[in-house]
Amino acid sequence: MLREVGLDALLLSPGSDLTYLSAYRMFTSERLTCLVLQQDGAATLVVPGLEAARAREAAPDLALATWEETDDSVDSVVRIVGRGRSLAVADQMWAAHLLALQSGLAPAQTVPASTVTRSLRERKDAGEVDALRDAAAGADRAYAAFEGVAFAGRAEHEVASDIARLLRAEGHREVHFTIVGSGPNGASPHHESGDRRIQSGDAVVLDFGGTTGAYCSDITRTVRVRGEPDPELARVHDTVRRAQERALGAARSGVAASAVDRAAREVIEEAGYGRYFIHRLGHGIGLDGHEHPYLVAGNDQPLAEGMAFSIEPGIYLPGRFGVRLEDIAVIGASGKAEPLNRADHALRVVD
Repeated sequence: MLREVGLDALLLSPGSDLTYLSAYRMFTSERLTCLVLQQDGAATLVVPGLEAARAREAAPDLALATWEETDDSVDSVVRIVGRGRSLAVADQMWAAHLLALQSGLAPAQTVPASTVTRSLRERKDAGEVDALRDAAAGADRAYAAFEGVAFAGRAEHEVASDIARLLRAEGHREVHFTIVGSGPNGASPHHESGDRRIQSGDAVVLDFGGTTGAYCSDITRTVRVRGEPDPELARVHDTVRRAQERALGAARSGVAASAVDRAAREVIEEAGYGRYFIHRLGHGIGLDGHEHPYLVAGNDQPLAEGMAFSIEPGIYLPGRFGVRLEDIAVIGASGKAEPLNRADHALRVVD
């Protein structure tokens, strides 16, 4: 890929691209970690000395270059890369590291690493699809276990804690988010679970996910607390459910990502709620919770086998309630989208 796009080397700091190519997972910090992959295939992982043992265990086939606390970490990378090069640099590299590397490698030209890695990562292989399937199944099981979770009278953040506990019990190593948007808070798609006490009759948007191993889950269901609901809730929920079904049927190999968004949006517009569907239909998923491809107007990229993404239409009525349904799907060998989540889509009644 580097040869095809005319780049001499790829520099990756901690993040999903680094994990994808090396299996090494490392948190970002002020200590520079950098995988240097050169056009001839030479690969060197530059790490602080105190991380050497962990790096060697995770990526035993990579050459390792270590630097100590009093060393110049940037110089360790510069010596490997050389000067006057065309480089791809991690999209999420800290500015402090990037600026230092640009100075040390001047007059090298830099472009985002996704110039190279995006086309590799957005089409999942069979092992990656299995990992996504496992993560989705864990999220489904967690949702099924809500049978024993009390909602009415409790704060949103208390229910969010229960969701996180259930995700871990069903095999998630990490919980990345637990959105509990009750009543009018559900009209904010990324509401932060707070102190509001959930009330009888409330619609509650539940959006949660994390990782089993390295690959992500992401699911949303909307439930109704036992009691007298908003009289429009059932109609809104049915509209969102039909929009999701329409989009799933439209998602096929060769179909533009924007066309799938359009398919869902038409259902919601026909029902009179078009202005209340205020976000894109979906996002890619894999090692990152949000990655390419994005199902959004203006993105005419054709879908292809191995692409995995969320399908999550929503309707948000300010001051009243919101409804969102979200599943992860993947384009299979047949060219059709296969949903990885199997949890019930019905408007579930909870206590």
